[in-house]
Amino acid sequence: MSDPETLQTLTARIQRLEDIEAIRQLKAMYCEICDDDHNPQRITTIFTDDGIWEGKGIARAEGHAEIRTLFERFQTMMSYTQHMTMNPRIEVDGDTATGTWYFFGPFTFYKNNQARWQAARYVEDYRRDKGTWKIAHLRVRGPTMIADYEKGWAKKADL
Repeated sequence: MSDPETLQTLTARIQRLEDIEAIRQLKAMYCEICDDDHNPQRITTIFTDDGIWEGKGIARAEGHAEIRTLFERFQTMMSYTQHMTMNPRIEVDGDTATGTWYFFGPFTFYKNNQARWQAARYVEDYRRDKGTWKIAHLRVRGPTMIADYEKGWAKKADL
């Protein structure tokens, strides 16, 4: 491999790593916004103009206005959330990318002051928009688990 090829290969590898890290930071920002009382003003800053938020059995919102309205609704439902995402698998292809994440977190709902554990999986599409990565389509797969805080998600073990 000649020096120009080496430089080109290294540049491409570094760009891929920078893109993956930018998407990780984007997901961290999403979690922060959700835990900031589902801030409806901030959420639109991380979605593309035609972005979609979709959760089976929860809701589907397309575009900034609908996503903002959805997050306003979330504010009336939940008094506390702690979004924790982990185990990302991110694939970058130029100015688009896909990612999957595991999610786990405690939630407190206003109705009956009910505390719950929730787990799900996020499946997402991203697009570079004017040099910045944004969420193009967020899908909540699951929830794979919902459990009352007090009862937990498993039967009491016999010891």
